[in-house]
Amino acid sequence: MNLRARRAFTLLEILLAVSLLAALLAALNVFVFSMGDLWGRSNEQRLFGQHVRAVTRHVESLLRRAALTPEALNRPARAPLTTQEIRSEGGIAEPLLTFDLPAGDRVLPWPGEPLPEVVCSLAVQEGQGLVLCWHSRLEIRFKDDPARVTVLSPFGSAIGYDYYLPDFKAWQSQPRMQKDRSGKWARPDRITLRFVHGKMNAETSIVLPVATGALPAF
Repeated sequence: MNLRARRAFTLLEILLAVSLLAALLAALNVFVFSMGDLWGRSNEQRLFGQHVRAVTRHVESLLRRAALTPEALNRPARAPLTTQEIRSEGGIAEPLLTFDLPAGDRVLPWPGEPLPEVVCSLAVQEGQGLVLCWHSRLEIRFKDDPARVTVLSPFGSAIGYDYYLPDFKAWQSQPRMQKDRSGKWARPDRITLRFVHGKMNAETSIVLPVATGALPAF
């Protein structure tokens, strides 16, 4: 009987084992949830980066197509990318980077039959993000009605207009389009798209294409 009593666990030993097991399970639980939270944030960062790259590629494709239209190639003196004051639905006109897409684009949801000769402008609007303002020159009320708006990215927060200063060999970024000494709108050399989502932010730059009157080698 005494030998069996020595082999049995005491109440204190059982309570100590239970306490150690509970501490181990709590630590494991914290580790698992922290790893899940870390994986979730990492996955969200990856998806945000993919979205930013996809939107940037599409905007770059739009600008390149505008620069390579037959009109731009046959008339090099006519700049494919210009600055125009575009009136929004609120009635406020602001200078925006504007370009023509004769065949339109797949992201433009026409209410009826799609029309050619589409005029597009890039903008950032509060509550919507990076948007494309657009309408067709063939619409009856082209000059009267405000342009339609298509959201390219709800995370677009700003557009920077970058001008290269050859005298200083440096770039200067402006939040709005600038005018030259003659009072005309100066064409930026590139644009910077800025995106914000929660605590994440990203910037991408696009060099604005120039119509040279000949097809590129690529």
